[in-house]
Amino acid sequence: MQFVHTERHRAHDPKVETYLGLPIPANEVPARADAIVAALAADGGFELTPPTDHGTAPILAVHDAGLLRFLEAAWPEVERQRLSREFLVADTYPTRSMFAGMSDALVAARPEPVAIGGRVGWWGLDSSNPLVAGSYDAARGAVDVALTAADLVLGGETVTYGLCRPPGHHAAAAMAGGYCFFNNAAIAAHAIAESTGERVAILDVDVHHGNGTQQIFWRRSDVLYASLHADPRRLYPFFLGHADEVGEGPGAGTNLNLPQPLRADDATYLADLDRALEWIDASAGSIVVVSLGFDTYERDPIGDLALTTAGYHEMGRRVGALGRRLVILQEGGYFVPDLGANCVAWLRGAAGQPPA
Repeated sequence: MQFVHTERHRAHDPKVETYLGLPIPANEVPARADAIVAALAADGGFELTPPTDHGTAPILAVHDAGLLRFLEAAWPEVERQRLSREFLVADTYPTRSMFAGMSDALVAARPEPVAIGGRVGWWGLDSSNPLVAGSYDAARGAVDVALTAADLVLGGETVTYGLCRPPGHHAAAAMAGGYCFFNNAAIAAHAIAESTGERVAILDVDVHHGNGTQQIFWRRSDVLYASLHADPRRLYPFFLGHADEVGEGPGAGTNLNLPQPLRADDATYLADLDRALEWIDASAGSIVVVSLGFDTYERDPIGDLALTTAGYHEMGRRVGALGRRLVILQEGGYFVPDLGANCVAWLRGAAGQPPA
């Protein structure tokens, strides 16, 4: 199996993030990718392919141009203002209650702030998404990884894996958040739909709901979105990911959320995976983009499910048995010691191979 990866991810190297207002060691770190690359190399069944530069047009096909401009200019603005800090996050966000009682037209006309502290809130979701000097370059590299993986499948490969870092599924059309800056899976899915004219399915198996992916395709009929994730009433992103969110307008019926109970095990999770796969199988299309997270793992520090390495192999096997071409893109997963083994297990399953 070919896998796509770039060392540009190292430019995004936060040392801390904030959780409920306090600094903690960062979870989304370069060691995540290192662990996966080492495991793929040790397995011997994976061939590294470098990404090709796709420019900004595929990003702008999915994201607001203002988000791209902000992410490109944010750290240079921090340096210009000589702000002494290791990372940039907001402390003020334009929450819905701020605009209660005001007309939609008035709210929509509010101008983007000039100060960097206001701009990072304007384009952000949360304060646990640290932006550092190299974040923009790393995020651009992750997009190229995703699009190159898609190119390989469009060129005839049955299964490819894109080791995207930073991840992407929390990034909405005009918003970064949740360790994500650009939505790698959404950008790839849009490009595939445009190239093939087919409906594309996204299967999201990260422990967190992909609020950004859902938002981007909420009113579109050409991309299905199915997500298995921890119940958002108890886990980030908290405000989206419920079962009654099914899409609207042309996208009505194209969104499937399957919230999972606390400490859901392999059997519980796989039963709902079968539901998602049956739902996808009922729709036309030949390609599935997988948002692959391993923060569903029983030892993950920020997840609350209880999947095992053996469960990941079976998950990959069932997704591969769907018989559609797969573009598999990395999202979360933060228990670094077992991250590589879990990834190899999933990918071997998707390829119809036995566990290592």
